[in-house]
Amino acid sequence: MARVGLSVRIDVTKIDKERLYKGKKGTYLDLVTFVDLDNRDQYDNNGFISQSTTKEERESGVQTAILGNVRVIGNASTETQSSDSLNELEEDVPF
Repeated sequence: MARVGLSVRIDVTKIDKERLYKGKKGTYLDLVTFVDLDNRDQYDNNGFISQSTTKEERESGVQTAILGNVRVIGNASTETQSSDSLNELEEDVPF
């Protein structure tokens, strides 16, 4: 299974507090993010994060504010390359 590490930064002052809801173990906020793994913007980010909308809101064109940005900080291909390099080093050890 492929894995990707993400760094997320949001401006909490932009949260629409009416979209917060109580659950059994706390107060929750549903967020959504769109990430482009292949490209970064001018600020080195791969995507953005915003508050989720309901199906009805999406169908009527409601958009929530962008709360922040998402940056890819690691992925499975770099992890594989690192472990391959370690395997090569271990093979060179004489004991």
